[in-house]
Amino acid sequence: MSIQWFPGHMNLTRKAIAERIKDIDVVIELLDARLPASSANPLLAELTGHRPTLKVLNKQDAADPARTLVWLDWFNARKDTRAIALDASDPAPARRLIDGCRQLAPTRRGMARPMRVLIVGVPNVGKSTLINTLSAKRQAKTGDEAGVTRQEQRIVLEDDFYLWDTPGMLWPRITVVESGERLAASGAVGRNAYDEQEVTLALLGYLKHHYAALLDGRYKLALEAGAIAALHDDELLERIARKRGAVMSGGRLNLQKAAEIVLTDLRGGAFGRVTLETPQEYAAWQAAADEREKERAARKAEQKKRDERRARNT
Repeated sequence: MSIQWFPGHMNLTRKAIAERIKDIDVVIELLDARLPASSANPLLAELTGHRPTLKVLNKQDAADPARTLVWLDWFNARKDTRAIALDASDPAPARRLIDGCRQLAPTRRGMARPMRVLIVGVPNVGKSTLINTLSAKRQAKTGDEAGVTRQEQRIVLEDDFYLWDTPGMLWPRITVVESGERLAASGAVGRNAYDEQEVTLALLGYLKHHYAALLDGRYKLALEAGAIAALHDDELLERIARKRGAVMSGGRLNLQKAAEIVLTDLRGGAFGRVTLETPQEYAAWQAAADEREKERAARKAEQKKRDERRARNT
């Protein structure tokens, strides 16, 4: 299932970031702690170049704490990168962002050399909530839908610390299929860009192997973890539909409603603390995606040769 979503306003955001980055000292990239690599935008990495980057694993209170530690180590091993985990609604750890940026650019201090920071991230990752927390007032619009913030905003956090917020942005082609599924499940993708039942089945297919006990606790499936993992994804969704009363006239199951229930539960943290990928898993997904891209490029090159031969023979 290929999920793509790059509406026009995101292209405008890309251009705005390319222009703004010339005057930026540090980039804060807000990530979803439940899908740290899938929510890291490769286009942002390209746009921001070699700027020091603070990776913030937001919504850490909804993520698996053991996996969060693994991801922090993974990001902190990168050059010119620091990583921290926090919950954007908590004012105490939110202040750690300023200190993190100061460490990455220690010479930027005072009115003569103010710190200039750009905060970026995929849609619905919690940037606006974080900015409101940092500035102690509601300067940014918030919401649980992708694409709430539509224009760049400048916020003064301290006399010599300027923060520019940008709208959430994905990238033109999501080549890692699993990333697209996770982004859609988390709410980072517009609803018209994916099939909710397909995304839910992919989500359940992962949860049943890694968090079966949490599924049982949420939906009272009355099954052992091994039995839950053995269920086909479709059967698992059907059982959830019955447990949640998603039944239409004639006893037919409303699988669309059941899928919406599961996605709402994930986005609201109702399962408990889950993380939908590990560094090793993501590396395997990326390798498979790279191989598919190579094959795609080879097919495209071969088609171009065929077209050129046809053109010469006409």
